[in-house]
Amino acid sequence: MKPVRHYLQFSDLSREEYSYLFERSKTLKRRRNEGERYQPLLGQVMSMVFEKNSTRTRVSFEAGMAQLGGHAIFLDAQTSQIGRGEPVEDTARVLSRMSDIIMVRTFEQAMLERLAANSRVPVINGLTNEYHPCQILADIFTYIEQRGSIKGKTVAWIGDGNNMSRTWLQAAKILGFKLKVATPVGYELTVLDRQHYDTSVFEASHSAKNAISQADLVTTDVFTSMGFEAEKEQRLAAFRDYQVTPELMQQAKPDALFMHCLPAHRGEEVAASVIDGPQSVVWDEAENRLHVQKALIEFLLLGQQPS
Repeated sequence: MKPVRHYLQFSDLSREEYSYLFERSKTLKRRRNEGERYQPLLGQVMSMVFEKNSTRTRVSFEAGMAQLGGHAIFLDAQTSQIGRGEPVEDTARVLSRMSDIIMVRTFEQAMLERLAANSRVPVINGLTNEYHPCQILADIFTYIEQRGSIKGKTVAWIGDGNNMSRTWLQAAKILGFKLKVATPVGYELTVLDRQHYDTSVFEASHSAKNAISQADLVTTDVFTSMGFEAEKEQRLAAFRDYQVTPELMQQAKPDALFMHCLPAHRGEEVAASVIDGPQSVVWDEAENRLHVQKALIEFLLLGQQPS
């Protein structure tokens, strides 16, 4: 029996596998836009486990499975035994006997890893507190669509040391670009996150201006992520000088792109004139979750496909 491949963090795949996925995403997107029906997953089922709310993750995975000919089942704490304390190991054993692939959007990475360890089928990380690999997959594909290879480029992350910046850090090492992270004091990536990355791919500071200087891509996220609502006022005060404004964007390269994983709070982490401006590609970025995830699902279930 072929070993099961999971996608729990960005480092689970190689540079060569990402090259394939980006090309495959391009192909699947073109086929979709041309109205071609492609349904290699007829009769196959994805179980989607949500412990965190979602718009883009749910719709992109559910639509993606439908477009590939399969079906997606939505499970949350209110509509399953997960919310009544069933061990995650038991959930994994049951779901993987009835499903062909599982997607999980939850809080702790450890929970995701326990589920994957007890699953007979591939498990995909739809988001955890620690990592958000499907979002970065879409972001990098969007950059490639717009500007070509990301190798050797500079990505500026403005925000805290969260699941997004941590995943960007993994991607920089694998794909060969530089990540410049600007955070307020006390919100940095941890020493544990940074210890495996040298200055050729990673630079940390407390200056948004320094991070954005000559960047090819500027990206940010809400200042208060899910699970940190009690810290909202404290965070807004700490991040006051980290809003991506038109003045800050002028420090980047003239053709720099702006991205945001959404939902966005205009006037907090980004000015409306930036996210709604000509350098913003957030709507392409959001759509591309659909295309890269279709390529990922197909890859995990069927392996590499001819173009």
